[in-house]
Amino acid sequence: MRSKTGLEFGVLGPLQVLADGRLVQLGRRGMRGLLAMLVVEANRPVSIDQIVDALWTDTPPATARTIVHGYVSRLRKVLEESDPAGSATIRTTPTGYQLAVDPWRLDLHRAKQLVASSRGKPAAIRAGLLREALGLWRGPVLADVPGDPMTSDLEELRLSALEERIDAELELGRHLELVGELRGLCTEYPFRERLVAHSMRALYRAGQRADALEAYQRFQRRAVDELGIDPGPQLRALHEQVLRDDPSLSVVGAVESRPVAPRAGIVAPALLPASASRLFGRDDDRLWLDNVVGARNLLATSVAVLTGAPGVGKSALAITWGHENSELFPHGVLFASLGDTEPGEVLTRFLVAMGVPADGVPVGVEDRVGLYRSLLNRRRVLVVLDDATAFDQVQPLLPPGSGSVVLVTSRSQMERLVVTNSARVRKLGPLDDPSARALVDDVLGRPLSREDPVASQKLAELCGGLPLALRVAAAKLVISPEWTVDELVGELADDGHRMRGLDLPQAGMGVSRALDLSTRDLPSELGEVFQSVGLAPGRWMSPHAVAALTRIQVESARSRLVQLVGVNLLVEPWPDGFTMHELVRLYVRGAGHADLDSLRRLVNYYLVACDHVRRAIRPARDGLDFVLADNGSTALPAFGDPVDWFDQEWPNIVAVVHASAERGLHDQVWQLVRLLHHYATVRALTGEWVALVGFGLAAAEVTGSRLGQVLMLDTTYTTNARLGRSVLLPDARRAHRIATELGERQYLVLTLAQLADVLFRLEQHDEALLHFWESVQLAQQSGDVVGEAHGLNNVAQVEQARGHVEIALQHQAHAVEVYRRSGDTVALIRGLANLAELHLEAGALDQSELLARQVVDQAAVAEVTYLEGFGRHVLGGVLLRRAEWAAAAAELTEALRLYAQVNSARAVEVRTLLDSLSSEV
Repeated sequence: MRSKTGLEFGVLGPLQVLADGRLVQLGRRGMRGLLAMLVVEANRPVSIDQIVDALWTDTPPATARTIVHGYVSRLRKVLEESDPAGSATIRTTPTGYQLAVDPWRLDLHRAKQLVASSRGKPAAIRAGLLREALGLWRGPVLADVPGDPMTSDLEELRLSALEERIDAELELGRHLELVGELRGLCTEYPFRERLVAHSMRALYRAGQRADALEAYQRFQRRAVDELGIDPGPQLRALHEQVLRDDPSLSVVGAVESRPVAPRAGIVAPALLPASASRLFGRDDDRLWLDNVVGARNLLATSVAVLTGAPGVGKSALAITWGHENSELFPHGVLFASLGDTEPGEVLTRFLVAMGVPADGVPVGVEDRVGLYRSLLNRRRVLVVLDDATAFDQVQPLLPPGSGSVVLVTSRSQMERLVVTNSARVRKLGPLDDPSARALVDDVLGRPLSREDPVASQKLAELCGGLPLALRVAAAKLVISPEWTVDELVGELADDGHRMRGLDLPQAGMGVSRALDLSTRDLPSELGEVFQSVGLAPGRWMSPHAVAALTRIQVESARSRLVQLVGVNLLVEPWPDGFTMHELVRLYVRGAGHADLDSLRRLVNYYLVACDHVRRAIRPARDGLDFVLADNGSTALPAFGDPVDWFDQEWPNIVAVVHASAERGLHDQVWQLVRLLHHYATVRALTGEWVALVGFGLAAAEVTGSRLGQVLMLDTTYTTNARLGRSVLLPDARRAHRIATELGERQYLVLTLAQLADVLFRLEQHDEALLHFWESVQLAQQSGDVVGEAHGLNNVAQVEQARGHVEIALQHQAHAVEVYRRSGDTVALIRGLANLAELHLEAGALDQSELLARQVVDQAAVAEVTYLEGFGRHVLGGVLLRRAEWAAAAAELTEALRLYAQVNSARAVEVRTLLDSLSSEV
């Protein structure tokens, strides 16, 4: 039913968002285009690349991704302000964004449901439902959004519903009313053969036989002249019927051929087992099956494959859908649970079910196949083949044509069926939370989701939305009423006991048993990769990481991972990103533990990979070079944007750091944390990063590594300074003392700059200036260009604090010149921002504005949030000096938003400026 409160979205016409029935203003065309994509793909992730391609059909601007991020931020604000209860939210996914919303809030979903509900109903009901569906279209689809808004599927849905509605009304004998409408539709859509066929039937039944023939000839000429094709076989057959005045054309009723009566001795089988009482969360999957059947060729057999992980509910969907749609198959429904069963055995059962005497079943398998096909020739049946393991099991059981449907469930994707029989494949995923909780309520026979929503939610999460796990967990509460829900949740919350809690040993069923069946026949090379992925720390694995872990080539690793996806033991949510369901991971970990050598190989991969990728963010100045030391032994990952690579790998790297610390690999811990330094700075990471830095420093101290302590003290200082936390002078002096013991200039430059900055923050300007100049000289001697520029930049900051603005400007301009030679983009942007601020302080407004706008543009492209905020902060100051109040407020508001994202202490200063500005205005 349609929601009466919260947000509703419309794409069947101009883009529309209603909040409690009121129209929401969406603003810019780009935001509308983005929201249209998210609504059309609701509850499915849409990658940023897809969004960019759709919004800019020609060459996108260099800042396209940044613009998309901005659109998302503003859309989130619009949705949140329109509906604080959060009936629809935009979630961030590993590759892009996803609109999370109840499907019934979408006009597209309601239209699809009405069309699906019409199938198999009497003509009068069918026509009414289809008219209601068509009434949801408000005009040209998404005509008010830019780029490529993916309208072809929506238009096809409308036309299909229109054709089905006319079909139903022809069946009701309304041909006279339809003649005029069909004439207009055939003019508007001249190549829709079904509309031409409807028009011919309506004209013939209205006594206009010549016009019916003319309609066919007009279509034939146009198809040949403009498309170079002839009319299809069904339209040609209809033309022949009109030519010979076939009496069946005058019969009002269903257009499809009437069922052929069974031959003597042959019955219509009904072999489907009992279905689950109710299905939850499978509306889209049911609709997909409806569409496969609705589009089937009546001269051929259609094959649909339901695939998915063990326990995801493939069989339940196939059986329930079969019961619901059995009336579409007048000659019966056949069912077999294949597993390890030979096709010959199944053929025997099918033949007997169709009325063949047991002693009349041929001995030879080929003869059984022949008899089976002969009996089903020109008959329309549904054949459900459950738990198929191979193409060879299925192929002999495919009936001949006449519009039959074969529904296969399998843990593999049955690629050969796609190639040989044009099979359609649907992969089932876990249930969403509301559906999972509803399923538990159904099994329990009481509304746990209302009685104890917290426990219900936790139970759904611990079962990972897997229907089998949910049913087993709920069944335990039914079978053992002395168990409380909290006790069951407590057992399942223990990772070591969860799989035991999701098995019913006496019933011979459960998640572990299902996984046993899926893994028992895995080839050894696939089993090794499967175990490696399950035992490795982290949320997902790349082929490069698996290759390093299992000591095989990257292409071999990728091939084996793809094969595991093919049998639904892994998932590939984005290209080259492989993960497994949490229950599958617990199943693997229950069977074994990762050895230390495997962990060392994985850590070594991340040391080499992170070192390789970080150098694309900023040049390395810490002397760590794992790529050089590796000497090409490790295959390096490909990447586009290095920051995006770290974004995606971040949960894995954090997990590897924790696992390494637990297993005593302390040297690798501080090294890996240090390699994240540039990324953490660019992304302005807080929380979890601060904890990792603590791990890294402690690990360096445990090993006694002087280099590790110098570098981790530097990382600790940089992180604390960025977050506005206190930076300790004893730590800075300790770092410099250790660097002096090491005796290498690059570390002396690093620690001198750190020590000088701490003194500067303590307002000990003279001593700070002395150390900064010392760092500049050492950097020049060692050829450290970035270190030299940093030193000059810092000297300028001290002179600025002392009130020597002109001197500061000279040193800052010199620093920028050196930064340009260094190749360090982020450092250059920071230097330009400081120079822009100094020009503002000196009153050179034009120069300050020019530099600040450069900083904003370059920082946005480099995705350095803090520096973009700094640039807008300075630009706002320039506009304030010029009394351009509105423009200044806009820049400062955006600066405040950006500063808030990175917890910058400068946010207080900007907020004060905005407050004073509003009071002046």
